[in-house]
Amino acid sequence: MTLEIFLQDSYEKTCEAEILTIDNEKVVLDKTIFYPAGGGQEHDTGWLKQGEETVEVFKVKKEQGVIVHYVKNPEKLSPGAVTAKIDWQRRHGLMRHHSMLHVLGTVFYRHYDSLCTGNQIYTDRARIDLTGITELKEEELNEMVAEANKEISTNHKISSRIVPREEASAISGSIKTVVNLIPESVRDIRLVKIGNIDEQACGGTHVKETGEIGEIILEKTKNKGKGVTRLELRLENG
Repeated sequence: MTLEIFLQDSYEKTCEAEILTIDNEKVVLDKTIFYPAGGGQEHDTGWLKQGEETVEVFKVKKEQGVIVHYVKNPEKLSPGAVTAKIDWQRRHGLMRHHSMLHVLGTVFYRHYDSLCTGNQIYTDRARIDLTGITELKEEELNEMVAEANKEISTNHKISSRIVPREEASAISGSIKTVVNLIPESVRDIRLVKIGNIDEQACGGTHVKETGEIGEIILEKTKNKGKGVTRLELRLENG
């Protein structure tokens, strides 16, 4: 199993690793800083350097539990030592927007018991689908965004921990962590905590402090039916 360095430290930009297998454009490493697409967050991109050769990593996925790095010019690589490097600007944009959704989600949960039914995180924007807010007017939505921005400016610390599934399920308000959507075979759950305002199950990458996020701008809302509202957002000043 590949060691997932990105879960231990989302700020690691390079690492030394071993290429275990190469199958055409698919490369498997013994450890990686590359985040595979999942949980609404896009995959990292970057490079693998071996000797004098450098190849581009253009996609990263988990396939049957294995993290697979898709590379261009795989013929330049061979099993053995390699230096991995991520596109940090892309990663940092994803981290900021992911942390932003957590803060925003907890504000809506605080006032309307809103649950997140889906999200998508890009480097320059994000969207989140929330329950319980279909009747809200634009002014009320903007008030929630303003409250989320206030929480961000408080500069809460962001940390993570691993707990048994039963413990995660027992945490107050943990339904919003969608623990019930994680396969029963997963017995250890990673929780991401934002100060004293939020803690939820998450396998993604985040900034260290909310002050790093920037200011949330609500761009658009859309009624998705079945009591679900989609908010489309971007960040400024991060």
